[in-house]
Amino acid sequence: MTTAITASRLAAEEEQRRQPAGPQDAGPASAAAADAAVEAPRVGIFPARPVPLEERPLWLTLAYIASGLLMFMTQGLGMNIVSANLYQLQGTFSATVAEVAALSAAYMAPYASLSLALFKIRMQYGLRPFAELSIGVFVLASCLNLFVTDFHSALVVRFLSGMAAAPLSSLGFLYILEAFPPQRKLTVGLCIALTGTLLAAPVARIISPDLLGLDGYQALYTMELGLALIALPVIYALPLTVPPRVKAIERLDIFTYLLLAGGLGALAVFFTLGRFYWWFEAPWLGLLLAFSIVALTIFGMIELRRQNPLLDLRWIFSRQNLHLAGVLIVFRTLTAEQSSTMVGFLQQLGIQNDQMTTLFSLILLASVLGGAACAVFMMRNLPGTAHVLALGLIALGAFLDSQSSNLSRPEQFYLSQSMIAFGAALFLPPVMSRGFAAAIQKGPPYLVNFIAIFLFTQISGSVIATGLLGTFVTIREKFHSSILTENIRLTDPDVALRVSQLAGGYARVITDKVLLNAEGLALLAQQVSREAYMLAYNDTFLLIGVAATLALISLLLHLASDRLRAWSARRPAGEEAASSHQV
Repeated sequence: MTTAITASRLAAEEEQRRQPAGPQDAGPASAAAADAAVEAPRVGIFPARPVPLEERPLWLTLAYIASGLLMFMTQGLGMNIVSANLYQLQGTFSATVAEVAALSAAYMAPYASLSLALFKIRMQYGLRPFAELSIGVFVLASCLNLFVTDFHSALVVRFLSGMAAAPLSSLGFLYILEAFPPQRKLTVGLCIALTGTLLAAPVARIISPDLLGLDGYQALYTMELGLALIALPVIYALPLTVPPRVKAIERLDIFTYLLLAGGLGALAVFFTLGRFYWWFEAPWLGLLLAFSIVALTIFGMIELRRQNPLLDLRWIFSRQNLHLAGVLIVFRTLTAEQSSTMVGFLQQLGIQNDQMTTLFSLILLASVLGGAACAVFMMRNLPGTAHVLALGLIALGAFLDSQSSNLSRPEQFYLSQSMIAFGAALFLPPVMSRGFAAAIQKGPPYLVNFIAIFLFTQISGSVIATGLLGTFVTIREKFHSSILTENIRLTDPDVALRVSQLAGGYARVITDKVLLNAEGLALLAQQVSREAYMLAYNDTFLLIGVAATLALISLLLHLASDRLRAWSARRPAGEEAASSHQV
């Protein structure tokens, strides 16, 4: 996902290559010709070279789109399988919830920054070797999952899987955008690609119950291996446009990347596990945060002094990019309501994935429809309308969820979650298209810098938003629990009656009245805790709804300001033309 803009660069370079080349084009043209000559001997079901778009049949275009979606699904399932089965995997590894959550942290630690390095590696060594090596490494990592026998081996394999999965999202974007002409890449192509990134999360929860019933953890990763093996021949059967190779890697890039990878990786682990081990109780969490701050600070000091930096930090922290990063972080925070908060609410009620299959099927359908609607809006150049509609749907869906109770079931979330899924698919492509266009205008070196913005806001931003929302739920649960328990006294006849009713179910097996009364009190405490969690989740839904409403108001004011400036700019010109006509 993080390197989608490379396809736009390839499209621009393809257009340049189609024009008559002057003396200055000899180097890149020679490199592209060499790549094509190397690929010429390859034969198979499809041509060895990409067929020009004007000559490509419809079935081949659909094959490119399907291949891109396959890459997204292969990578996305590996990333979401653990988070979708957090409680189910406890028994498999004889681990606590916090320990199982460490599997997700191990996956995200290398994934958060590796795409930056892969971008330059692909530019220097070529697209086809990059694609072949990346899919081969992913197949190997998927095979290693089948030999996992305990928690510690799973932790190591998940780290390797995170490294191997980073290139697949890039390949997914490249394959989908390859199917469209340059004028459609940042509209229809980008909408399909970004919609593809949203599909794996609901699919993981839909298929997980049946797979766990077959063979537990092994069945989940056999599925991942099967998808990887299907994707493997696609690399050879469907070639991508070969860009010219350029020397992009400098010796100092290796050191600065290690600093960046260490800083972002430590930050991802900190925010993933902070709410499980609690932020101020585990000393190693503080050490991780300190290491992250030191590593990123040294990285910034070095990069600001370089003539050809890995990342242009001055451009990244410009006013326009900070605004873009803020919009993307807000989006990730709002959509975390669906990926973590809503699921946590239902799991608190004892509802598991097999009871939520219909809900996530509707979420999947709404995401697809939202992506299709977004493509229509972007083709008609109505990104502002798409943003307003998206934020309105997300806010309304969150407000509906804030009215939940302990009687709520997945059926009560069908409408609200479908609205949020539709809005999420509608929101991201216009923002990304504008950011891509701005980076392309600045030149290829700035594409890496835009990757850094997108990476931090989408991967690290998602981890941070999930961790902070989970922390907010915990804090509000303690608050509501204290309010509820301070009014519970055994001297109250209603409380005594409730304790007696709860203990009555154990009266046949517990004859000691003291133990029986203690059991009734324990059951009452569980009910109080559950009610406190229900109120805490409602507070979180309400917070997200308010945040979406504020974002919508801010967007409307921004659009009104743009319209006013445009009207003011046209008015003097019109008046001047009218006065000259009178003269």
